[in-house]
Amino acid sequence: MLLKVDKLSKKYKDHLAVKELTLNIEHNQCVALLGPNGSGKTTTLSMLSGLLTPTSGKIVFQGGTTINRQEIGFLPQYPAFFSWMTATEYLHFAGKLSNLSKKELQNKSNEMLSFVGLEDAKNKRIGGFSGGMKQRLGLAQAMLHDPKLLILDEPVSALDPSGRRDVLQMMMELKKKMAILFSTHVLHDAEQVCDHIIMLKEGTVKWAGSLDDLRKRKTEETFILATEEKLEDWLKSKTYIKEFILISQTTAEIKLHEASRNRLLEDCITNNMTINRFEMKNHTLEDAYMEVVNQ
Repeated sequence: MLLKVDKLSKKYKDHLAVKELTLNIEHNQCVALLGPNGSGKTTTLSMLSGLLTPTSGKIVFQGGTTINRQEIGFLPQYPAFFSWMTATEYLHFAGKLSNLSKKELQNKSNEMLSFVGLEDAKNKRIGGFSGGMKQRLGLAQAMLHDPKLLILDEPVSALDPSGRRDVLQMMMELKKKMAILFSTHVLHDAEQVCDHIIMLKEGTVKWAGSLDDLRKRKTEETFILATEEKLEDWLKSKTYIKEFILISQTTAEIKLHEASRNRLLEDCITNNMTINRFEMKNHTLEDAYMEVVNQ
């Protein structure tokens, strides 16, 4: 086990931002921390990277009792740079903080800049970099000392589609040699690269498991009913209907109480309604995610 977190909590005055969070990360595992804004993702990652002191709970890294920052690479959501430095100068500065030798700095700086696609910009000042270039440089900094765990806070949130794709592809390569924990509020990004997901809401773990587990998770059956008649008042009168959403005046998505599918269809026929469509809605991974988060 690379990282074990037990009942981790963080309180700011009267606000409990993270509530007894428990998780495990294996070597070379890629884990996505999913959740809406304000769910506690950044606070959690800041505690795991050693930037914030937990109010309570335990973090065990590689069987030790304290966080080993030399084994962790961290990229914040909004990385800060010295604009007057070049990319190479910045990586040398960061590498010295990680106790890399001059020879290691030279080799690793060139290797990382090449990996993130900044080799041609290595002697340019960071003040002239685009947002995407800065994000790539931040990623190079986080990987410079070959960490065993790479922690990334919303690594693609500020990027355009091309930059987002490039960073996700880099993460695919990186997870072959290190564990990755990254936060996002976009399920599609997690789906591209991760093995395991942890869903947070209001600082609490709502669900944890693999993407396959999430796909297999039983969701409530939803039916699409389209008729020639207006549906709102008619649907409101049916006690076996759990809830419904009107797509139009004559079309609705309907959730039923258990074993009521035939009854809905029978009522439509009994009332001489003209049925244009009646079918079960296919549930997507996004549907399963939203159902968990909204519980």
